[in-house]
Amino acid sequence: MKHTAVMLAALAMIASGTVQAGNPDRAGSAGATQLLLNPWARSSGWGLANTSSVRGVEAMFGNVAGLSQLNKTEVVFSNTRIPNADISVNSIGFGQKLGSSGVIGITATTMNFGELEVTTFENPEGGRGGFTPSLANIGVGYAKSFSNSIFGGLLIRVVSEATANIRTSGICFDAGIHYVTGPTDNVHFGIALKNVGPAMQFSGDGLAVQGLLIAGSDQLTLEQRSGKFEIPSLLNIGAAYDWNLNDMHRVTFAGTFVSNSFTKDQGVVGVEYAFRKMIHLRGGFLYEKDVTSAEERATWFTGPSAGLSVDLPFGAEKKSAIAIDYGYRTTNPFNGFHSVGIRISL
Repeated sequence: MKHTAVMLAALAMIASGTVQAGNPDRAGSAGATQLLLNPWARSSGWGLANTSSVRGVEAMFGNVAGLSQLNKTEVVFSNTRIPNADISVNSIGFGQKLGSSGVIGITATTMNFGELEVTTFENPEGGRGGFTPSLANIGVGYAKSFSNSIFGGLLIRVVSEATANIRTSGICFDAGIHYVTGPTDNVHFGIALKNVGPAMQFSGDGLAVQGLLIAGSDQLTLEQRSGKFEIPSLLNIGAAYDWNLNDMHRVTFAGTFVSNSFTKDQGVVGVEYAFRKMIHLRGGFLYEKDVTSAEERATWFTGPSAGLSVDLPFGAEKKSAIAIDYGYRTTNPFNGFHSVGIRISL
């Protein structure tokens, strides 16, 4: 309990100093927004309503404390496609238990936009070739079980964004706590602080401009300075309840409150039904002020999400499994996106 009190106090102090309650006036002023897109199919299926109960490698996005509840070894692959925008997101993650209570994990995520046409002030219609933006982030996390009820974790993430002649990179941190209670460990609480780090800034030859100081003078190259931008930090607070009907059926109700530093606060609720721990159906809804208004909405999510997972256990005690996950979230613009993932748990 002593360790728990220290962790809770530290997390609360950090949160109070770094995350301001929903601030719609700052919407659009943050960068590195790739950090806000959940790349994992399983948790996307109910909009990450399960912040308090997410576990395994996927927890490195939702609440890193859940990484500690990994069985032994887990490998996850996921692909997210936004068909109407020709955008794809590829992710891979690996988690490994260390000793009796510690788990280390690593994830890598890349975004692919295809080739975009080069346009300039002199050539607004293009025709000068193309370029390929590169967005990626790599996270390394460590989580630990402090008791049968208390779990905590920390994560460091490196973020990179670049084109052919301009780039930026930065670093940010996540921290999270899970608390499990109830007669059958069926009540979950969680808090996660995400994307806390210093401001980032673009640099490179793309910011240089060539021109003449006065007519007839030598050509000069002037480098413009790029303004710094903040990383979109946020605080997730969640709870979940497992209603175990019997050994074959389970229904989980989950909810998460998201306190954003650079946009409106959000609330996510979700329900998951599990049959024999093999078939999982889930759905969720994200709400924020004016989410139903196309003119006033400050997010591309329009609310609903849905997903399905099929787990195929194997091994002597059926503790290992291969799973296929699918998640869908509605958006405007782009008419939604699809996530498909494969998990191997040993």
